[in-house]
Amino acid sequence: MLTINDITVRLGGRTILDRASASIPTGGKIGLIGRNGAGKSTLMKAIIGEIEPDDGAIDMPRRARLGYIAQEAPAGTATPFETVLAADKEREQLLAEAETCTDPDRLGDVHDRLLAIDAYSAPSRAARILIGLGFDEAMQAQPLDSFSGGWKMRVALAALLFSAPDLLLLDEPSNHLDLEATLWLENFLKSYPGTLIVISHERDLLNNVVDNILHLQGGKITLYPGGYDSFERQRAERAAQLAAARAAQDAQRAKLQDYVARNSARASTAKQAQSRAKMLARMQPITALIEDPTMRFDFPSPDELRPPLITLDKAAVGYAPGAPVLQRLNLRIDPDDRIALLGRNGNGKTTLARLLAGQLEAMDGVMRLSGKTQIGYFTQYQVEELASAATPLELMTRAMEGKTPAAVRGQLGRFGFSGNTATAQVGTLSGGERARLALALVTRDAPHLLILDEPTNHLDVDAREALVQALNAYDGAVILISHDRHMVELTADRLVLVDGGTATEYAGSMEDYIDFILGRNQPREPQANGGKDAKPQRKAGAQWREDIRALKKQVSEAETRMGLLQKQLSAFDAALIDPASAPKDLAQLNMGELSRRRAAVADDLEDAEAAWLDASEALEVAQAGG
Repeated sequence: MLTINDITVRLGGRTILDRASASIPTGGKIGLIGRNGAGKSTLMKAIIGEIEPDDGAIDMPRRARLGYIAQEAPAGTATPFETVLAADKEREQLLAEAETCTDPDRLGDVHDRLLAIDAYSAPSRAARILIGLGFDEAMQAQPLDSFSGGWKMRVALAALLFSAPDLLLLDEPSNHLDLEATLWLENFLKSYPGTLIVISHERDLLNNVVDNILHLQGGKITLYPGGYDSFERQRAERAAQLAAARAAQDAQRAKLQDYVARNSARASTAKQAQSRAKMLARMQPITALIEDPTMRFDFPSPDELRPPLITLDKAAVGYAPGAPVLQRLNLRIDPDDRIALLGRNGNGKTTLARLLAGQLEAMDGVMRLSGKTQIGYFTQYQVEELASAATPLELMTRAMEGKTPAAVRGQLGRFGFSGNTATAQVGTLSGGERARLALALVTRDAPHLLILDEPTNHLDVDAREALVQALNAYDGAVILISHDRHMVELTADRLVLVDGGTATEYAGSMEDYIDFILGRNQPREPQANGGKDAKPQRKAGAQWREDIRALKKQVSEAETRMGLLQKQLSAFDAALIDPASAPKDLAQLNMGELSRRRAAVADDLEDAEAAWLDASEALEVAQAGG
């Protein structure tokens, strides 16, 4: 068992972990979550001994082997296959000793140990792990220095998984992976025999792999049983309990303060007043769950344009003359399309995105673009290349040259940048804040088409959910490249498979595609998009998307109304319990009028809940029929 005992970690004068405690069961699979900057990586570094806690201790079995990916990617002339095999230090040492050992007894022990650790099947295990992470046989034999940084980090992950430590620690392992490799990793971790602690913002991974959620907030850690959805339910229940307890405590505090104020000066009651004053001093405030008011995405609505926005007719695209990466591209994009590009990394998804964004020209065939179409193109490079010394206000002012300060501030405010956050240096912002700033910059002209290439890498789970809601409320077209299948499933209604040097419409659902990747069934036949036979299908699809959008709006409006009515109901309940603490408009009402109005609000809430249920069921039926 791994035990974290009241550890405190301070970095740069700031307390990151504050007397944090938790017990991790042996063999447990733990999802470590928390807002960006909460201290998840700090806790992991404390567990592996890279950071020494200021107070407290971390205890674990003496001989437990820890595995953690170093910040630096492997490099050199060694191949990925050689690098992964070398990660098992014990096997490497035993094989070397077997070559030179002359003591028969020791040689027998060496061979027994080699059999015990399954050393002779190691090459096939290493190859399977590398294949799962996207390395074909040819790639496994290339030198590490021929790969990009992202692929080198895949080699580091493969080596760590191959070494099979007793305690495996992973920090955002899917950041450098495509969807296919992410699915393979998820299945590998499900059956991992050791203890696993993984920092991840992938909702599906946290639901399908882990059996406990370790939530880090305000320097404290809390262990919740179950996956992420279970954690969300428990956190919501805890928030409601805390709110009720806080309201009760506030009411009790108000009564005590009133008693002390009225009775301290009277000799007959001074002693009791003094006793209640001591009770007040001992009363610890109940802390509300922290919410981040700046975590916001709000895409400006574009002007209406007639379809199509973009048409590709037998187009080809690439980087070198005569060597197209993709060809025979037939694709039509309408103003209300929501398209996800599927396919392994290296198949050409980003190349197709750059063609549609106008960064590459068609080498062959035709690409037609509506003359008024504005396109916003987001990539991770934009996040990394933001000027560290500049402020969000300065960057947006330059990008919106000629616009009024109010317009500039308004665009920043759509993405949560106001007050001090708008004038802070970019270098001091978190990864999630920089991603929001990049999105604010690329959408400043209210684009008709938004192309997002892996937009979630710097976002925590709550921020990803906020982005999903913003995309669903956005009136323009969306093209999404993402390994976060939760986001793809909730935002895309068309799937385009980029494979075999071209891009074709994928006729199945996201679930069908996942089954295909995992070998659970056969893929449906892809259908080319853009031919005459596709026109009725596109028209039906457009009508279906319009129906879906209308139903989503009904669900959203019902949810908003339910929230407002629930707040009104809570206010009436509080006024009925303690009229003295009620707002002025309610304090003026007698108990009978309060009860009558509460009953009316309760009836309205019941109607709103019924409307929400009807709209939700209709939306579910419509989506299933799509």
